[in-house]
Order: sequence, then C-alpha cells, then structure tokens
Amino acid sequence: MNRHNFLNLALGLIQNENLNHKNMLYVANEHRYTQMQYHKCGKWGLKLPLISLGLWHNFGDVDVFENGRAMCRRAFDLGITHFDLANNYGPPPGSAEVNFGKIMHLDLAPYRDELIISTKAGYQMWPGPYGEWGSRKSMLASLNQSLKRMNLDYVDIFYSHRPDPNTPLEETMMALDHAVRQGKALYAGISNYPPRMAVEAAQILKKLGTPCLIHQTKYSMFERRIEGGLLDALETEGIGCIPFSPLAQGLLTDKYLNGIPDGSRASKSWGFLKPEQVKPAIEKVKKLNDVAQRRGQTLAQMALVWLLKDRRITSVLIGASSVAQLDDNVVALKNMEFSKTELQQIEVILSGEVFDPLGFKPKESLIDWVDADKPSSRSDFIQNLAKRLGGTNLA
Repeated sequence: MNRHNFLNLALGLIQNENLNHKNMLYVANEHRYTQMQYHKCGKWGLKLPLISLGLWHNFGDVDVFENGRAMCRRAFDLGITHFDLANNYGPPPGSAEVNFGKIMHLDLAPYRDELIISTKAGYQMWPGPYGEWGSRKSMLASLNQSLKRMNLDYVDIFYSHRPDPNTPLEETMMALDHAVRQGKALYAGISNYPPRMAVEAAQILKKLGTPCLIHQTKYSMFERRIEGGLLDALETEGIGCIPFSPLAQGLLTDKYLNGIPDGSRASKSWGFLKPEQVKPAIEKVKKLNDVAQRRGQTLAQMALVWLLKDRRITSVLIGASSVAQLDDNVVALKNMEFSKTELQQIEVILSGEVFDPLGFKPKESLIDWVDADKPSSRSDFIQNLAKRLGGTNLA
C-alpha cells in the first residue's frame, strides 16, 4: 500500500470513528447527583441546581451544533438539570430552541422527567402586533411555537420575559395561569420585573391559583440593583431568584485582562457586550482577579459563588462556550465560603465608579430608578419602565 492510499484509509477511519462517536447512545453519568447541590425555589418544593445552563448564547445556528450538544451532555453529567431558553434565543431567533430540541431527541429524551426546561415570551419574535410583549394572544402563541421547535409536550417553567406597558398585568398573568392549566407548563415565572410589579404579579397569580415560582433577573458584581428592593420583595412573597449574566457577559473572567481577544463576546458584532463597555472596567477586573487568585479560584468562579452566598438566590444561570468552561464554572462550588476580609476587599473594589452600561449605581433600587421621574400613574410608571428597557434585551 502506498503512502497516499494509507493516508486516505486512515482519514476514512477517523471520519467513521467521529461519526460513530456522534451517533453513540448517550448514557448519563450515574454519579451526577452526588456532584451538585440543589436549592428550593423560594418557599416552593421545586429544587434547581446551584448552577443552571442558559442557552442565550452559543446554541444558535451561527454556532457549532456539536459543541452545544457536548455542553448539554456534560452539564447533565455534572448534575445540572435546568436548561433555560427563550423564544428569541439564537441567532437567528428560535434557533436555540430548535437545536435544543435536536439535543433532546438525540441524547436527553430518556431523562425528560429529570430535567427542568424553561422558555419565555415577551421580546420581539415575529412581525406584527402579536409577535412580542404580553398579551394573551402573544404569550400563548409563542409558547405553542416554542413547544413545536423543541418537540416537547410541556415546559417546566414558562416566563413572562418582560413587563408590557400596553397590556394590563392581569392579562399577562392570566396567560401564564392558562398555560399551566393547559398542561403546557408546570410553573409560572417572571423576568425583568421591578419590585412592586413583581409583587403585584405574584399576588395576581396567587389569586388565580397558579403561584409565581421564580423571578429571573440580571445580577452580578457589576449589576446590583436587585439588592435595593427586589430580593427583599421576592423573599417576602416566597419566590425564588435565578440571576442571569452573573459574569457580566464574560467581563468577570480572566478573558479581558489583556484586551479583547478574538472570538470573545465583545468581539462579535451580534453580542451585547461592546468594546467600549470593557475598557472602563479593566482595572476593577484586575483587582478582583487578584482576590480570586488568593482564594485559589479563577475570577469567574469567585464571581459565581459570590452571588450564591445569599441564600435567597436559588440558582445562578451561566452561559458557556465550551465543555472546559462549563467544568471550570462547576468547580467553583468546591469553595463557596468567604471570609469577612475577602467580602470587605470586594466591596472596596466595587465601591468606586462601577462599570454599568445602563448607568446604574450599586444597590440602586429599580423602584427608585423608575420613580426618579415621578410617574403620576401606573400607566406612566410602566411606560417609563419600557423606555428604560427599550432596545436592551435583558435576558
């Protein structure tokens, strides 16, 4: 056999091996539940892993499917049972749900009863008056589309993704209640709601007989407004809290210590983290990284467990771009304790001019943020909130 034929044969064997590997029946790690801790959602019985996997990024059609598939398999092997989606995740919108549906079919379908799958409706998904916001028509049509894309009979949690300034809150909550009563969702949740609207939404759902399970909100070392009222409100109502963007779109990692690397979120034209948002935060990131190294952790690991130090946090919703990154995040749970000195050091670092692309101060209440313009009515309040949220996809 000549060298050319030998190389062709070897290449063919490698390709066949890769194909066989992709088509192998997935069998979950039998020790997966010994590696993860679980918290209840507020006062309710449903437990979520301390770390959950969000599919906002890296699962769209612009991404490598097999990479996303490998991350989902590895996540479940690590005891991560919660996978979070929304109708518009991609890009293009909807493609993350389609791809997750494929992963379910290929790998995770036998474990459906061990999974908590969530989706959301509220941001623009299709043209016309029914393709976004919180009307009953929009919410329920979106849920039906999401179920078809994922080829599921139901989701575990269905969220209202954002408040609607032009629809009564009662209508949006009634849509969530109807989805649960139809059996298309097991629980109702809300996302990006300010404190007093979250309380009002919870009270409406309680009267309807479908309690609000959980609130998904933005929270990180660099985004702390929920400390000014929302966390207290959720605790009072017995609602769980699951923060998204805990690493500030990757800013709270060692990725940007020496500039903006190729392939990072800040380098991508479709990302929400922009280069002009990275530069003002670099000095704080470097100082936080020093604290993390003294703890024997990466900055990302410290940033995750810093959120989990508050028992009102049910789970932290991470995004990952690789299996290695996923593994690195879960390792954080091995060191969740902070000394008083460490917490003080972190507060000192964060107490200066905090990077915040939306212009908030640490611990600023979203109530204060909206009420600063002194709306004269509930309608004005919601309109003002919508203006602040407009153009910014917060989840």
